[in-house]
Amino acid sequence: MIIVTGGAGFIGSNIVRALNERGRADILIVDDLGREDKYKNLIGLRFVDYRHKDDFFKEIQRVDFGQNVEAIFHEGACSDTMEYDVNFMMKTNYEYSKELLKACVRKQIPLIYASSASVYGMGKKGFREEEACESPMNPYAFSKLMFDRYVRQFADKVKSKIIGLRYFNVYGPQESHKGKMASIFYQIYKRMKLGGGPRLFKGTDGYKDGEQKRDFIYVKDVAKINLWCLENEIANGIYNCGTGHAHTFNDVGKAMIESMGLQKLKITYVDFPDELRGKYQSFTEADMKKITAAGYKDGFTNFVIAVGEYCKFLEAGGYYSIRN
Repeated sequence: MIIVTGGAGFIGSNIVRALNERGRADILIVDDLGREDKYKNLIGLRFVDYRHKDDFFKEIQRVDFGQNVEAIFHEGACSDTMEYDVNFMMKTNYEYSKELLKACVRKQIPLIYASSASVYGMGKKGFREEEACESPMNPYAFSKLMFDRYVRQFADKVKSKIIGLRYFNVYGPQESHKGKMASIFYQIYKRMKLGGGPRLFKGTDGYKDGEQKRDFIYVKDVAKINLWCLENEIANGIYNCGTGHAHTFNDVGKAMIESMGLQKLKITYVDFPDELRGKYQSFTEADMKKITAAGYKDGFTNFVIAVGEYCKFLEAGGYYSIRN
């Protein structure tokens, strides 16, 4: 059996989908469905059981936990970068992850977990998997970095596989439940459906209007990299999970207009919010040398093709089904 924490969420549900496409349905999904529409992400997936995250936390502390568990993909976390309760963030993202890691090491269960490129802060020293580049700007990023540092203490001293993937700017199917935290692609889509064109920030940090750049990675590629890490021999540690190529927000807006066939709509620019000054990544671009050296050579979905596929997915209803 494979366990996916956060399996009803954005990236977690896409990992489950990728496993389904490989014929795997012996999956336990761990999550907290809450009061939102996240449950809809599960309708089109095949899995054997669901467990609330609090109940699962009790299970991993039992001595007999781990029987017949082949691997765990740990995607569950509070990912709200605007959540400033540090104690809550540390309990949810750090303490929970530590206990899960201890259980995996005890039973030698491979653990592939979600880290975040937010640990690089403004990225002034680059985006390499090195302490010199790490400068988190919010509690979410801090909680992710703390767990990465915890893992680093003994990743090369244990027999079980431990891989952390630092996700850059992920977009694609099954993110609609994220609301304000959904990608710029989804935000633009919702606006376009109401008849408005893409709305982007005016220039900031030396960038012209809409020319801020991010390393946008399609969620299906993120799922593919997760599975690759499980299926291949790779040294324990932390790896970037981006494309290694940044696109401007203007590129995003233009690709969305083209994919939706709404050339009559135009990009407009709004003032950069004062509350985001000094807290906003105007540029991200993953240094992919480490994971490439480890053997990953499967590439990434072409940006324009991925945007077109995502728009088509949203137009078809926005959720996976057993049939598609």
